[in-house]
Amino acid sequence: MREARADTAQAVVLALLLHVLLFGLVFLGMYWTRSAAPQAAGLPISAELVDADALSPAAQRALAETPEPLPPPPPEPEPEPVEEETVPPPQPLPEPVPEDAPVEPQPAPQERIPEPDVVDQDAARADSESELAAEREQEERRRQEQIELEERQAQEEAEQKRRLARQQREEELKKLRAERERLRREEEEAERKLQQIAAARDRQAEQADSGSSANPTPGSPGGDSDLAARYAAALQEAIARNWTRPDNVPLGQRCRIYITQLPGGQVMSVEFDSSCPYDALGRRSVEAAVRRAEPLPYAGFESVFNRRLNLNFTAQDR
Repeated sequence: MREARADTAQAVVLALLLHVLLFGLVFLGMYWTRSAAPQAAGLPISAELVDADALSPAAQRALAETPEPLPPPPPEPEPEPVEEETVPPPQPLPEPVPEDAPVEPQPAPQERIPEPDVVDQDAARADSESELAAEREQEERRRQEQIELEERQAQEEAEQKRRLARQQREEELKKLRAERERLRREEEEAERKLQQIAAARDRQAEQADSGSSANPTPGSPGGDSDLAARYAAALQEAIARNWTRPDNVPLGQRCRIYITQLPGGQVMSVEFDSSCPYDALGRRSVEAAVRRAEPLPYAGFESVFNRRLNLNFTAQDR
């Protein structure tokens, strides 16, 4: 703690009083020594004034303490008769009093050690709490930024995955479209070839029909016409029973078909004449009905059986 000005003045006053007391004691001792032993030999007592501020802290504390009072001097002994020729014994030198010990002055005043100022604990605690709060806020900000960065990275990765999946789907769609287009071209090519084959057969059939006077359809030439008519009706009935008419095929519309079969009614192939007005869906439905109707009627129609049938199929509802 810092020394107050009043404490310094008090220390100076006490030091002066102590010096005055020392001087009085010295004077009293000198007087007592002279009266008791006027011929005593000894060194004179010297005193030196020292500035109290130049003393060490221990000396200042010693000066600040109140000295204990000295005991009263013993009574003077009665002088004994001394013979004229007797030499008085030497008187013992007075023992030095601790207060009379000379104090060597310090060569330089001791540097005062600055005492730390009194720190406001509440203010220091508030500053520490504010620093901790700032550190926590900064740490929370860093953690939030890290979370946002991870979320952005996750979103970018998800977006990249979606783009890759979209590209893969587009490539697959392109492949499917290309495959569908290829199949369509092949189907059209096959349909065109079938039409060419059917047209060639139609020409051959027309040439064969023009060379005969009668045309028993679908029986063999020269067969029973009534049996051939019943055979044609049985074929029409068997195919129509297994056929579902598409909506785009009107009732009563006729389509000429060529059926290749084996004895017993097993169907080998179904072909359509180029003049058939049915579209691809209608033709496929008729072919499916022929396949479901096999074996075609055979028993009882052996005499009019023909491996290749020329049948005019008529659209009817059942």
